[in-house]
Amino acid sequence: LESAVETALRDNPGLAEMEARARAMVAIPSQAGSLPDPSLSLNALNLPTDSFDLDQEPMTQMQVGISQALPFPGKLGLKESAAGFDAAAAGADVGETRLRLIRDVKKRWWTLFYLDRALEIVKQNQGLLDQFVNIAQTKFMVGEGLQQDVLLAQVEHSKMLDREIILTGMRRVEQARLIALLNLPAQRGISLPRSAAQDLPKILPQTRLSSLAEASRPLLASLRSEIEAARSRRDLAKRDYYPDFKVGAAYGFRQGDNLDGSSRADFASFRFSMSLPLYASSKQTKAVDQRNSELLRKTHALQDGWARVQEEIAWALAEFQRARDQAMLFKTGIIPQADQTVASMLAGYQVDKVDFLNLVSAQITLFNHQTQYWKSFSEAHQTLARLESAVGTEKIYE
Repeated sequence: LESAVETALRDNPGLAEMEARARAMVAIPSQAGSLPDPSLSLNALNLPTDSFDLDQEPMTQMQVGISQALPFPGKLGLKESAAGFDAAAAGADVGETRLRLIRDVKKRWWTLFYLDRALEIVKQNQGLLDQFVNIAQTKFMVGEGLQQDVLLAQVEHSKMLDREIILTGMRRVEQARLIALLNLPAQRGISLPRSAAQDLPKILPQTRLSSLAEASRPLLASLRSEIEAARSRRDLAKRDYYPDFKVGAAYGFRQGDNLDGSSRADFASFRFSMSLPLYASSKQTKAVDQRNSELLRKTHALQDGWARVQEEIAWALAEFQRARDQAMLFKTGIIPQADQTVASMLAGYQVDKVDFLNLVSAQITLFNHQTQYWKSFSEAHQTLARLESAVGTEKIYE
């Protein structure tokens, strides 16, 4: 299981996509917080169109200038802050994707484990039913049994073959799903261990799990970051009531001489401009309303996310307790009793004290109980995977 999780975290393309997106988002804040690039201008001013002679007119000049846009103080910081919270949300989304991937790998792995155990039990029961057929045939040959007992055993054996076909098909499907999560070649097979520790752990109380989830679940961290990003954008929209500025300077080179024979002096120019928010009622005010609504939406999204997290924890905890108790009941009570029943009935049938139909029915019942045990055992581990994902950490055990 650990190897499967490690392979998925290393090779799964969906997770790699989210990680690449997060890395891209990290590069945005410094861009958003930087000043716009300055502008360099090269100008020819007051050129006479009759000759295009640079010496003809005293106002003719070749000018080089530079200008810089300056947003109102605080705007760049808020843009950078919003982008930083967006990047933090993207990083938390990577953590959430990792949790879901680990959960899905564990669920598929334990489903495969259950199907392998079910197929083993089917093969064991096929062998037992073969023995029943042989016993029934022997008794029929010596005149102590009925032909219908032989036919009944053969029918049940055929049913086991049908069950094996169904389980094998289910295993192929689950194997394909696990292979896709691990990003392995489609034609590759997956072989799992034949045994696993059968002691199921004790879980922390639900209140402790909820506290852990509040601090550890990446989904909640992402939603909190989105709220802070929305708040920064709301504050930025309020700053748009204030003007942005633009400053510039230019130097003009002149040629030719003045009337007194002196060289013409060069010109220096300075510029200052600002935007005028004349349409605030239809622009800036609407933008603030929009950002307030977005902030409210993100706040409600966090409340809804927290409710869903608590629901996931409660559901997974209840399902684990159900599967654990059911597995324990089958392991310590029902299966040993059913096994003793089959052994007793087989001995009784050999001395004509038990009807063959009852013997076969008892064996099929034992088969169902054994299969149900492994199903409950697998479901317990699957719900543990869901619970770890819901809480956001593996530290959920006492």
